[in-house]
Amino acid sequence: MSEYTTVAQIDEIPDGQGRMYTVNGRMIAVFHEDGEFKATDDLCPHMGASLAGGYLEKGVVVCPWHAWRFCVDDGTWTDNPELKIDTFDVRLEDNNIQVSVPPREPID
Repeated sequence: MSEYTTVAQIDEIPDGQGRMYTVNGRMIAVFHEDGEFKATDDLCPHMGASLAGGYLEKGVVVCPWHAWRFCVDDGTWTDNPELKIDTFDVRLEDNNIQVSVPPREPID
């Protein structure tokens, strides 16, 4: 089990937006919607755009470059659920947003 890392204070991510953070060598997007916080891989698998800068609505983030849409709950691409991005556990401790991000597995 990975440890949790504090990435931000609750008031640092406005509702309906995301922010990018680096945790364990990985770029992570943390999204705030309706008082809930979700974390996914930040990079869109299509062309590498930062998903943290995308449009967020009803639990779906839209890539700012080519409008690929990903569910922030489970990482599925809404147009083909067989393609997924990683998601990460988020917890709130006092005023801190913390994420649990394991290091990326080495590629053989």
